[in-house]
Parts: sequence; structure tokens; C-alpha cells
Amino acid sequence: MTFIEIIKAIIFGVVEGITEWLPVSSTGHLILLDEFLKLNVGGELGAVFAEEYMSMFEVVIQLGAILAVVVTFWNKLNPFARTKSVAEKKGTWVLWLKVAFASIPAALVGIVGDKILEKATGKDIDGWIFNWQVVAAALIIYGILFIVVERIYKNKSASVNSVEEISFTQAMLIGCAQTLSIVPGTSRSGSTILGARGIGVSRPAAAEFSFFMGIPAMVGASLIKGYGFFDYVSESGVSIPALAWIVLAVASVVAFAVSMVAIKFLMEFVKKHSFAPFGVYRIALGALVILYFTLVA
Repeated sequence: MTFIEIIKAIIFGVVEGITEWLPVSSTGHLILLDEFLKLNVGGELGAVFAEEYMSMFEVVIQLGAILAVVVTFWNKLNPFARTKSVAEKKGTWVLWLKVAFASIPAALVGIVGDKILEKATGKDIDGWIFNWQVVAAALIIYGILFIVVERIYKNKSASVNSVEEISFTQAMLIGCAQTLSIVPGTSRSGSTILGARGIGVSRPAAAEFSFFMGIPAMVGASLIKGYGFFDYVSESGVSIPALAWIVLAVASVVAFAVSMVAIKFLMEFVKKHSFAPFGVYRIALGALVILYFTLVA
């Protein structure tokens, strides 16, 4: 049984590592994967524990994915590198300020807005919109938007060709686009890349800035989900099985390794190709979600 769950963890890690960075919605893929390949960790502790664990698991394994960004772009992101001049170190700090600035809208909506909504209605944002219908609609709508945006900018030169050229105003606009990723199925990277492309940022710069914005977003989401899970564990008094930790660790390590490849692939892909193929893929996946949940599930 332990071996089987570890194999499942590896598969979840592979899917997370690929779909977290490509603008195809990791949430949409994990929802489908969970339908076919449910983790059986702590099942003896009841359905509530399984639900709480899975909710935490799907977010925390993103830490493995985000570590891949830090490793891949370490030189660019490290303001203390000895090889950098004073001006280059200052530029790195400015880049981090832009990322932090761009992260404010999503933090406000995701944390403050979520609490206000839960207090007013008794359900948080996920409680209202986390369902297959919303995921399918978001996959298809964003897929169409990717195709439309790429056609609009097909013969236009980008006004911003590097992350260093992105202004604070443009960073805020990209950050506002990231708030839409709260809707499951939109994709965090998809939202930020679409927002960046919509204001004239080149494909490589849009992808790179999206990666950087993922660092605070995923670390913050992981901390919140982790705290919520341990709060549940503390209140319920359940003992977390060793297998739960093993599965989480394995999936995170695999997500890191696969993300290293996925990030490099996307950066090379967008130098020569548009994001339109991802739009087509999203539409096909959205149709598959609808087909599965209406005819099979």
C-alpha cells in the first residue's frame, strides 16, 4: 500500500511540475487526476482528514515547484551576488520591489476579500467557485483569450522586452490580472502572462515575470494552507500518519525536478512560438472536463 501511494505521489508531482508553469491550469489537471488517482493517506482517520490533507497537499507541493524558479534564476534574483556591480545589485532590489508591488492585489483579494466573503456568507471563495463547472468555463474562456491576444499582437513589436523594463505601473496591472487566478481553472501563470501580453510585454519577459511573481504567491498560499491544516489537526487531535509526510515530501521533490525542465522548456518555446497552442490545449481540456463530469462522473 505504501509503495502504491508513493507512486501516486510521484505522478502528482509530475503533473504539478509541468502544469504549474505552463499556462494550462494546474488546478484543472489536479482535479481530473484526483478523480482517477485518489491518494489514500490517512483514510482510516475519516473523510474530513482526507479532505483537509488533500487541500493542503495540492498547495504545499508547489513549494517544490517554486524552488525550481529560485534555482534556475538564482543569479538574477540574488541581490547579494559578489559578481554583480553596485548598479546591478540595486537593479535586483528594484526587480524584487516590482514583484512585491505586483503581489499586493492578489494578496488583498485572496486573504482580506476571502475573510470578508466568508464572514458575510458563511463560505469562502473556494466554497463558492471551486467546482468543475467553473474550472471548465475558465479553461475554455482563457484558452480563447490566449488565441485572441496572440493574434492581436502577432505582427506588433513588444514595447517591453525584459523584466527590468517593466515599470511599477505595469507590474501593478499584471498583479491585478493575477487576482483572476483565484478562480480555479484560470491558471496563475496564465493570468499573469495574459495580463503582461495585453500591455505589450514580450513573451519571454511575460513568462519570466510570471515565474518571479509565483514566489511570494506560492509561499504565501502554502503558509496559509499549512497553517489551516495544522490548526485542524490541533483542534481534532488526530495524529498525522508517517505516510502522509512521505507522500508530501516525494511529491514536492518530484515537482521540483520536473519544474526545472518545464521552466527551461517554456522559456525556449516562447522565444520561437506564441502562446496560442496552450490556448487550444486549454479549450480541449475544458471540453474534456465537461464531457467527463456530465457523462461519466
